[in-house]
Amino acid sequence: MDSSTRSSPGGARELTVTPRLTLSDRNCPKTPQCIHCPTTQEVLAGVVVLASKEAVQHQGISLTMEGLVNLQLSSKSVGVFEAFYNSVKPIQLINSNIEVAKAGKIPGGKTEIPFEFPLTTKGNKVLYETYHGVFVNIQYVLRCDMRRSLLAKDLSRTFEFMVHCQPQKAKLVPTPVDFTITPETLQNVQERSLLPRFLIRGHLNATNCVITEPLTGELMVENSQVPIKSIELQLVRVETCGCAEGYARDATEIQNIQIAEGDICHGLSIPIYMVFPRLFTCPTLETTNFKVEVEVNIVIVLHDDHLITENFPLKLCRV
Repeated sequence: MDSSTRSSPGGARELTVTPRLTLSDRNCPKTPQCIHCPTTQEVLAGVVVLASKEAVQHQGISLTMEGLVNLQLSSKSVGVFEAFYNSVKPIQLINSNIEVAKAGKIPGGKTEIPFEFPLTTKGNKVLYETYHGVFVNIQYVLRCDMRRSLLAKDLSRTFEFMVHCQPQKAKLVPTPVDFTITPETLQNVQERSLLPRFLIRGHLNATNCVITEPLTGELMVENSQVPIKSIELQLVRVETCGCAEGYARDATEIQNIQIAEGDICHGLSIPIYMVFPRLFTCPTLETTNFKVEVEVNIVIVLHDDHLITENFPLKLCRV
């Protein structure tokens, strides 16, 4: 957990300020900075821990909680959507400030000051799930400030806490999908007749996925005229952001997992198993100014490094 340590002039004493949350995700008790499924009736609760060898005079201690959505365009889109910069600014979801201690003196030793923040959004905004993307970033931070006299620097410490969205109440339909990959099923191929013959079959157990459960399925190489070098699973984020004048859609890789290496035995079932990484994925999200979607690619690498890719859009949700 972040902390702040500063020395007063002359180094006579040290002061450490550490904000710590006590309301944590029931599913991850070792991560106290994770808030599970917040609603406007819940609170962000915790303590500000102050540690000092000697008593310290201060002019007040305050906490600020802020939630922001930051959007940006990729370099290839800059100039194409000039109006984007004028119409889309960081979207503020929540902003609150409370005073946890009035001006006074902190005694030497360790002092804990409890606090509670109501999770009240701005206007009709909703709390989106924490998400760290490339062109879309949803982040919630808590900042603790201690104001001090002119002869001593103010202390400030900021750290991020994670927010999980409300689980959906409707029953999730997995929607499994079977697939067959042959030269005839490939798209964006210029000279199909030059491709070697191959037949790959498989299935994904679900394309409507629970974000806390792995993506599973299996794949089988039934035949191939040329040796296969590798088979990989590529998880891709698709971020769309913009305004009424236009939208920019960009796909970037989140992670890549090799599920087979070398010339795979024909007729052998190969399991598909991928865990959705925390922070870098979130439940599928669509708003007026941005969208966050996820896709998975099955990539077959042939012996001459020729790539064969089959794409599957996924819908992630929390239950």
